Formats: sequence, C-alpha cells, structure tokens
Amino acid sequence: MTLLDSAPLDVLDAYRTCEFVTLGGDGTPLAWPTAVRRRPDGTLLLSTSLAFARKALNIRRDGRVALLFSDPTGSGLDHAPQIFVGGRAECPDEIMTGPQGAEDYWRMLFERQPHSRAYVSAPLRSLMDWYYLRLLITVTPEQLVVRPPLAASGRPAPEASHPLPGSAQLARFPSAVLAARDAFGAPVLARTRPVPRADGFAVEVPADCAAAEGPASLLVHRHDELLNHMHNALVRGTLKAVGDAWLLVPDKVVEPMGTGRPTDAFRVLRETRRSTARYLERRGLARPRVRWEEFKALAAAAKHK
Repeated sequence: MTLLDSAPLDVLDAYRTCEFVTLGGDGTPLAWPTAVRRRPDGTLLLSTSLAFARKALNIRRDGRVALLFSDPTGSGLDHAPQIFVGGRAECPDEIMTGPQGAEDYWRMLFERQPHSRAYVSAPLRSLMDWYYLRLLITVTPEQLVVRPPLAASGRPAPEASHPLPGSAQLARFPSAVLAARDAFGAPVLARTRPVPRADGFAVEVPADCAAAEGPASLLVHRHDELLNHMHNALVRGTLKAVGDAWLLVPDKVVEPMGTGRPTDAFRVLRETRRSTARYLERRGLARPRVRWEEFKALAAAAKHK
C-alpha cells in the first residue's frame, strides 16, 4: 500500500494537468501547470525542460513541493473531485536526451497532446530540441487531501480594469489556484475565486488547507481538450489574514508565455533556446544530441493507438 492508494486513482490518472508548486529562493510558492504520470510504486513523475529549469533548481534547494489536481479539462470527467498531494521531490542534475526511464510519461504526452508529435519530425527538430532536453522530477507523496469540486458562484467576474496588479489576468478566468505556505513553511494549494478589493484580492481558503501568512501567489491557466492553446499567468504577492478572511496583496505578475500577441511565440522560442544554452554553459556542458528516433517511435505508436 502507498499513500496514493487511498485516493481515487482513476480520477487522478484522468487529469491532463495539475498545479505543481515549488519554493523560490525568497520562499515564495511558485505554481505552474504541468503533466504528471503516476508510477506503480506510488511516486509521481514530472519533468521540466532545461529552458524552464527554475522548478528543478528550487527542488535542489528545498525539496518540499505540492500538487493540486483541480482542472479536469480534457479528462472526460464531470464534477471531478480535487486532489491535493503534498510531499518531497528529487531532481538529479542528469540531462535526459531520450525517453529512457520515462517511456510511459512520454507515451502519455504523445497520446494526450497530438500536436506535440510534430515536434519530432525533421523540419522542427532544429527549433524544438530544447523541449526534449529534460530533467526528471520524482515526488514522494506525504499528504493527501480529496476535496469536492469548487462550488459554483453567483458572483460576477472580477473587473479587468481594476487597478490591482494581476486584475486583468485574473478576470479572464473563473477561478485561480492559491499557492501559499503552512506554519512550517511547506507549500499548500487551493483553488479559489479571487475578488478584487481596494488593497488586494480576497480569497477563500478551505478548512483543510493550512495556509499561513507570508509569500504567496495566484496561478491561472488554461488548455483545451488536446492540451493545446495553453496560457498561464502567476500573480505574486503576500497573503495576509484580515479578521476571519484572507487577502492576497499582489506586487508582481509573471506571464512566461506572453499575453497572446502574435509575436509572443517567436519571443518564447528565442528565450527558451537562450535559457537552455545558459543552463549548459554554467555547467561547462556541450549541447547534447536528442535521441530523436526513440521519441519518434513513441510518437508514432501513440498516433496509431
């Protein structure tokens, strides 16, 4: 038996993405959407490309992490429960150039994200090699909470014109995920509906989420049924208790994929290649060669399936 055996595993496996939080150098919980594969031994496998290695660096400094399965888009499930998993992660500094050790993970991605199969074809290889230079992250669960879906709300959507930083981003989504820390500094996650006020965003925190005052953030993200047309944004700030309520006071907005302008794709591609080069240069490593044929074989098998 493992901790995850007490979870609704069919639901967990059906989720296409989850919110994954690590602790930044200043202690801020930084959450981003990612794909996860459950292993038979009860651990969870994630990965990150060298271009987005910040979460790997965070883990090597502080292995406390958390995951929240709360957006069932593409899962085929109605009213899916939310699943929170807290635990510890490991991320060795071993660059994976092929699917070895993560074949099921890549098979899952190629099946659920059909457009990614094109990345292994010859015309795109020179542009997308950064995507396949990966670091593997293994999470050992230590805490499990199953929550009901976020209840419907009759409140109007937040005003995009509100002067608070992040108002425009949050207004585009019906809910957001709060990433905070508990009294011991471990990260926690909860889906909520931020409401802008004069000095911050009011957020409701479920009773089973042990959030404490301190650095925090609000994540919004979306994807379609085939893990395409993705967008995400992170509103960083400070979580404060105001009477019996909670307030996230924002100070910064991060949109790694841009705001949706046509030029964003070219900027992101340029930055990912530069970030990959910096990761390798700081370690005195030459750019590894991707094992394209192995990825291509998995992509072809997923297409036929």
